[in-house]
Order: sequence, then structure tokens, then C-alpha cells
Amino acid sequence: MADFFKLVHNENLKIYIRVRTWVMLGILAFVTAIVPVLIYMASDSAGAWDGMLLTASVAFFLNIIFTVIVAADSVAGEYSAGTIKLLLIRPWSRGKLLLSKYLSVVLFSLAATVLLIVLGTVFSLLLLPGAGSMSEMMLPGWSVGKYTVLSLLSRYADLFIICTFAFMLSAVFRSGGLTIGLSLFILFMQNTLSVFFTPERYSWAKYALFNNMGLSQYMLSPVGGGGMTLGFSIAVLAVYYVLFIAIGWIVFVKRDVTA
Repeated sequence: MADFFKLVHNENLKIYIRVRTWVMLGILAFVTAIVPVLIYMASDSAGAWDGMLLTASVAFFLNIIFTVIVAADSVAGEYSAGTIKLLLIRPWSRGKLLLSKYLSVVLFSLAATVLLIVLGTVFSLLLLPGAGSMSEMMLPGWSVGKYTVLSLLSRYADLFIICTFAFMLSAVFRSGGLTIGLSLFILFMQNTLSVFFTPERYSWAKYALFNNMGLSQYMLSPVGGGGMTLGFSIAVLAVYYVLFIAIGWIVFVKRDVTA
């Protein structure tokens, strides 16, 4: 097990040794810090929780994009650089190699998320004292803290699914560009597709990935379109998650890289 942790550590080094990674984290940190400043300059009534939520809505969008870039390069980058054969001659099964890469991507997503939450909270508390107006948006009996935490968890759930989708594409297509393009298509078109393909109009749409993302919709109502519930959406997302992992694992393990 200790050797496997070293393998994960090596994959993390591949991520953080790159200047590109630190540039992305720097951009994320800057945006997370500057949004509360802009809110402070533009509004006299916004409070710390308002600032945190607005900051998260902007920063998580960047966080997803940057995590997709890291996930897309995780496996596809080995093929592009021609290092995949050197990787596979190491005394590790392909499954463990793929798992170490996936864990390193997930750890990056968590590190970037913690960064934006910490900076967003600190700058919001410093510049925007008070509770603000979020209490007007919440359901009766909800605290601003609970509302904010659940909102952040919902956003990370979207990031986690898209990150796994990108990792699967990276293992299947061996193309970082294609992986990034398809993953960002899901991100950008999620709301648009949900408008055109609603569960009320098409029964199959209840099982579509884009209609089950955005779990924060259940914070305002326990029942969504077509009778969908939080439990139902989590179950559907879990099925997609297993499917993404299975496809990526099967293709990577079975692929012939000797040619």
C-alpha cells in the first residue's frame, strides 16, 4: 500500500511540476480574491455569505475548466509525449496506474476547491461584514451557513462528474484537445440542453446527464421536473459515474500500445 501511495505521489508531481498548473491556480486565486473586492465596490448591502456564494459561482466555473485540463492531460498526455510505453513497463498493473492518475486528478480538484473556498471566505469576511440578504432566498428554517455549504457541495458534485467524464475521455481517445472540447461542451450546454429536453416533454430526459446535474435545484423544491427527486438524481449520477470509470478502465487495460 505504501508503494501505491508513492505511485500517487509521483502522479501528483507530474501535475504540480508544470508551470501551467501554477498559472491556473494563480488565476483561480486571483479571481477568488478579486470578486469580493468588486462586490464591495458595487454594493452597500451585500454581506459575507452573499460574497462567498457569488464568488463561488464564478470561481467554480474556472475550477471546472482547470480540472478538466488536468484530467484531459493525465492519460492523453502520456500518449502525446510518447511516454506511455515507459509507464507501462513499470511493475504495476494497468489498473493501478490508471487509479493513481485518477486519484491525482481528484486530489487536484479538491486542492483547487479548498483554495477558492478559503480565499473566498477570508476576503468576503474582511470586506463584506454582516449576513447580507441571502436569508431572503432561503427556505424557512435554513441557516445561511447550511445554505452555503450545500450550495458548495452541489457545485463540487458537478465538478466531480465532469472531471470523471474528462478522465474517461482522456483514456479512451488519447487526445487532450478532444477531451477538453467534449467536456466543456457538457459544461457550457448543460442549461441549454435542459431547456430543450425537459423531463415533462420527454420521459427519457429524466435519465439524461445534464438534467441530473445541478443538485442545488432541490434546495428550493424537493421535486424537480418530471417528478425527479434528489435521491433519483444522485442515483442517476452514480450510474453515470460507474459507467465512466468502467469504460475508461476497460479501454485502458485492453488497449494495445506496442504499435
